[in-house]
Amino acid sequence: MAKVPAAAVAAGGLVGGYATARWTGKRPLGGVALAAAGTVAAYQWNRQAGPRAAVGLTTAYVAAFAGSHPLAKRIGAWPAVFAVAGTVAAASWAVTRRAA
Repeated sequence: MAKVPAAAVAAGGLVGGYATARWTGKRPLGGVALAAAGTVAAYQWNRQAGPRAAVGLTTAYVAAFAGSHPLAKRIGAWPAVFAVAGTVAAASWAVTRRAA
């Protein structure tokens, strides 16, 4: 089975969490998707780059989720979600690539 990069898991968690909440109308369900992907990504970050990097990237993941809300008021919901997902993916790639 092919390993999914942590950057893709994190970006997918942000996009998938929002999509789940929006299309089901159940925000807690979107939170479950967001948290599940974040947990998997944090595990991978810890294994690939160590605990300090995992804490930093997990903090960035949570901050991206929180920051997407005010950003959505300025540029729209989907553009905000894609912007923060791309930012977290880029940070994840940069940190885990350096550690590899």
